[in-house]
Amino acid sequence: MQIESLDHLVLTVADVEASAAFFQRILGMRRIEFGGGRVALLFGQQKINLHPAAAPFQPHSARPTPGSADLCFVTEVGLSDWIAHLNACDVQLEEGPVRRTGALGVMNSIYFRDPDGNLIEIARYGMP
Repeated sequence: MQIESLDHLVLTVADVEASAAFFQRILGMRRIEFGGGRVALLFGQQKINLHPAAAPFQPHSARPTPGSADLCFVTEVGLSDWIAHLNACDVQLEEGPVRRTGALGVMNSIYFRDPDGNLIEIARYGMP
């Protein structure tokens, strides 16, 4: 038995529309609606389902809480370009660039927060 990949994850958010707009504008994700008005964000071959904290969809985690996630996204774009983009979007950089170890080895990362306070990491393998 072996898992091959991650299909999707669920983020519990205070405001679905604000979170969707943030991930679209800042990270270039594509918003879709499915299953009677549910909202998801597509990127690569994965998606993030957004669940409203006030009424999370069933079934859900034991304690669905906005701001409890720590997510790392991999990019091929230089981190200096990401920093310039974040500055232009008035998103405060929390840390970085710093070296970290990811699933595939050493990477360089920057950190910032989404509207709910989730920690967002943008990582690049190889050169910063």
